Amino acid sequence: MGIVRREGDRLILPGQASAHSHAFQRGIRGRAQRAAAPGSFWSWRALMYRFAERLDPDAIHALSRVAYRELVRGGVTAVGEFHYVHHQPDGTPYDDRVAMADAVIAAAREVGLRITLLRVVYERGGWGRPLEGAQRRFVDPEVDAALADVDTLRARHESDPRVQVGIAPHSVRAVSLPWLRAAHAHARQGALPFHMHVAEQRRELAECLAEHGRRPVELLADEGIVDERFVGVHATHLSRSEAQALGRAGAFACLCRTTERDLGDGSPDVGELRRAGVRLCVGVDSHARSDALEELRAIELDERVRAEARLVAAQGTELLAMGSAEGYAAIGQDAAGDEIALDANDPSLLGLDGVGDSGDDGVLDDAVVFGADSRAVREVRVAGRALDLESPSEESAAYARTLRALLA
Repeated sequence: MGIVRREGDRLILPGQASAHSHAFQRGIRGRAQRAAAPGSFWSWRALMYRFAERLDPDAIHALSRVAYRELVRGGVTAVGEFHYVHHQPDGTPYDDRVAMADAVIAAAREVGLRITLLRVVYERGGWGRPLEGAQRRFVDPEVDAALADVDTLRARHESDPRVQVGIAPHSVRAVSLPWLRAAHAHARQGALPFHMHVAEQRRELAECLAEHGRRPVELLADEGIVDERFVGVHATHLSRSEAQALGRAGAFACLCRTTERDLGDGSPDVGELRRAGVRLCVGVDSHARSDALEELRAIELDERVRAEARLVAAQGTELLAMGSAEGYAAIGQDAAGDEIALDANDPSLLGLDGVGDSGDDGVLDDAVVFGADSRAVREVRVAGRALDLESPSEESAAYARTLRALLA
């Protein structure tokens, strides 16, 4: 049974969730492509850290609002915001400890997106590594302080069903086992989404093996941290046994292909993930692109390049489910009333008259996922309400002022 349905000159599909976002990184799009060659994830990270050092609540609000508006225009209705810039540049908490998180949540609410604020737990610069630059803004002196912020955010936004809160230990690099155990226990107690970066970079594997004698997902599975609410972001360099551990637990892998391409992370073995029963969802991550359909099609198309074959990982119907039902489940959101309408007369969709009308289930899904451009999006509804797809002039002006100040 197909997912996309036709209503007159419009094609209707479910709202799409971007389960992994760092909204402030929208501000360095196009500005981090000319680092000294050969570039790497680590050289890009140094540039990103310099940018993050200069943020304040007003700046992160202005950047997030534009980033989220662009997501809406690309067909996204819910976002999981992996938020880690918590404190002032020297590491001192703001008087309101969650001021930065609240600024991001406010941006999503103003645009109309559903948001799950994934409060990042960050302890250290790495095993045996000192803090670097902006990392002072990410860390807390003890895990209980981070978890108290989670509870503050939950209480502050409990009346808005479009705002959810989860816990996100940054990675095995940035969080020790005692902190991981405490964060996971807190998430289980509150039935909260639990997200982590896992196996994005090969250096992460080497450091985890050196510290723990196990690969990241092996370690997390052995500790009982991999469960049905666990979302492993990237999962780029997993072993077969690690993929199987995720699958047995009913856990998720969140693939962020436009960012993973941009950073040269590598390509996950999607076929192996699917065979292992891992639940897949997608995320925009660094906002290198903001196109819900591009994130979905890239899962299959990038796998075709790896395999030198066609129809390798997933068809359009399965990919749309990853972006909608699976994405919403990964961030603990309710999709009721969330839909996207595409213009069936857009140039990217011309020639589909009659497709999907006579039992050819799934063909229309394929046509939308593999053919449609984000410019075809005509209407986006969240909880039944149509969102504004155009940026108000004051929103664009605030973004421009913010960038000038941050990059001065």
